[in-house]
Amino acid sequence: MEKYAPIFNVTPNILNLVYEIAANLERIDIIREETLSVQLRKENRIKTIHSSLWIEANSLTLKQVTDIVNGKRVTGPKKDILEAKNAIIAYDELLECNPYSEKDLLKQHSLLMKGLIKDEGLYRGGGIGVFSGKTPVHVAPQHKRVPILMKQLLDWTKSASLPQVVKSCIFHYEFEFIHPFSDGNGRMGRMWQTLLLYQENPIFAWLPVETIIAKKQSEYYQAIRRSTQKNDSGIFTSFMLKAIKEAIAELKKKQQNASYQGAGINAGINAGINAGIKLTKTQEKILALIAKDNSISQTEIAKKIKSNESTVYRNIEKLKQLKIIERNGARKDGIWVINDSVPPPTKSAKITQI
Repeated sequence: MEKYAPIFNVTPNILNLVYEIAANLERIDIIREETLSVQLRKENRIKTIHSSLWIEANSLTLKQVTDIVNGKRVTGPKKDILEAKNAIIAYDELLECNPYSEKDLLKQHSLLMKGLIKDEGLYRGGGIGVFSGKTPVHVAPQHKRVPILMKQLLDWTKSASLPQVVKSCIFHYEFEFIHPFSDGNGRMGRMWQTLLLYQENPIFAWLPVETIIAKKQSEYYQAIRRSTQKNDSGIFTSFMLKAIKEAIAELKKKQQNASYQGAGINAGINAGINAGIKLTKTQEKILALIAKDNSISQTEIAKKIKSNESTVYRNIEKLKQLKIIERNGARKDGIWVINDSVPPPTKSAKITQI
């Protein structure tokens, strides 16, 4: 039997994108996973899950997925909620997987599709095609060939002498071409590319490339179709490298915002000092919680500082009157903003650290 191997052209554009991605990663102040803020990791993971589900027509909002992650009850289609819960579990287990292990690949599919299809964790047992409306755009290889094709693809991905970021993109396309499962192929392909990228740099585990794909969904599918038509996975690779580059740029912005949030409590206290006000311990605790989570509710604040809601409400109103904080957006979906526009305190000013 002829050995299956990806067909691709490494163009100058692809090489330039690889260099740019490497350079942009070096410009990120925090490269190692353990130094990335817990809050930022959590936010990006939720965005990854929500976007990957949304691409597959899941109706849940980002807030609903966030609520599920936080253990809150959510109303919505049962199937969509189960898809989200499964994805959360699968991503929690992802970094423990061997990206070149067929056993781990099947296990992750089982977690992702549990209760959604009858053959979760198993390769498909019949033919399958990808349609645009009623028009077939891709007929996948015969199901009998899937096991050997997947083994060869995993072996190739492990041994090929190419930059890991390029191999991850090629794997993603080839996985979608083989379409090894009866359902869940898109989610699995994107998830497994994340795992492959993680081998290059741990920062990729928390890089929500899926949010870029979701914004450019039509281009994503078009890149897959063009690669199939031209028999060149390099076309899809070029698209994905651009998405990765864009996601890194967004991560840089988020990192800067996280640094601001980390300094947010001091900015709030500084604002009080410059306004001639000494903040109470309760107010300092409220600011600390807002700095960590700008979408936290007054009810949640009350629980965390072990106070009643009326006390929290009065202190928040006071902080708003002093223009130390403000609320952007509606009560349910808005966020808190700590004012950092005040001048820094004098050297003689005493700042109480939380």
